[in-house]
Amino acid sequence: MKTVELYTDGACSGNPGPGGWGAILRFAGREKELSGGSRDTTNNRMELTAVISGLSALKEPCRVDLYTDSQYIVNAITKGWAVKWKANGWMRNKKDKALNPDLWEQLLGLLGQHDVTFHWVKGHAGHPMNERCDQLAVAQSEKNR
Repeated sequence: MKTVELYTDGACSGNPGPGGWGAILRFAGREKELSGGSRDTTNNRMELTAVISGLSALKEPCRVDLYTDSQYIVNAITKGWAVKWKANGWMRNKKDKALNPDLWEQLLGLLGQHDVTFHWVKGHAGHPMNERCDQLAVAQSEKNR
């Protein structure tokens, strides 16, 4: 299995508002940048979309070291929250619906195809790859204004 690095970030001007996402795949000394956005979205949707888009770009099952500044994503996966939400009909508890079930469903499916290790990085703290993903995401959010 190939080992790939995936860096992701999402951005939103207003929440909700115009948003964008950026992802960078690294493999064998090469990099591929991906980005996109939406006119009316949330920051968490853009964070999730960045991860989904990066994993979806892989042409075969891979080991993936995934770097994100989204504690929402890291905690939902590593602490098993997303799996529990799905098992409970996309409910976080007896009263509250889980947000973004469509995207969580996609992400959980992709995690079944790849061996992904999640790494949290502090956002806007000078991490070069996180900063580049942020630039890609912000540029896309500005296009969607």
